[in-house]
Amino acid sequence: MEWFANNLIESILIIGVVLLIIEIVVLGFSTFFLFFTGLAAIVTALIIWLGLIPETFLSTLISVSAFTLVFALALWKKLSALQNKTDTKRAKSDLIGHSFVLPADIVVALPLAEKPSYQYSGINWQLNALEDLNRGTMVEVIQADVGSLLVKAKVP
Repeated sequence: MEWFANNLIESILIIGVVLLIIEIVVLGFSTFFLFFTGLAAIVTALIIWLGLIPETFLSTLISVSAFTLVFALALWKKLSALQNKTDTKRAKSDLIGHSFVLPADIVVALPLAEKPSYQYSGINWQLNALEDLNRGTMVEVIQADVGSLLVKAKVP
């Protein structure tokens, strides 16, 4: 504890950097509290080093607390907006382009529960199409969703 008191600036700086590393690397920037506190500790260490506040434990604690609050108020909305972005791009699948012979007729007007299925890779996939297709037609997968494949007739 004596080393911490004698090297307050370095200790607070190290604590700030460690908190930032934990927040960004370990937690994947999922909580902001450690990020705000780490930034506040680094700024406090800089302010103490510049001699703007006294090098005491109480002033350090007050400064870190105040800067944590300031950073939270200033950055909360912007950082939470970063987390709420969703990617609308469809994921690429190895199933797209897979060809097989249609095991049963596909009628577009039928509900999904009545559509034929195709077993591939240990999963029974429901088959959908944009047009009616007859049994025995060579088809190709054009879109893969959870438990369902969209197929079209393969042109030779």
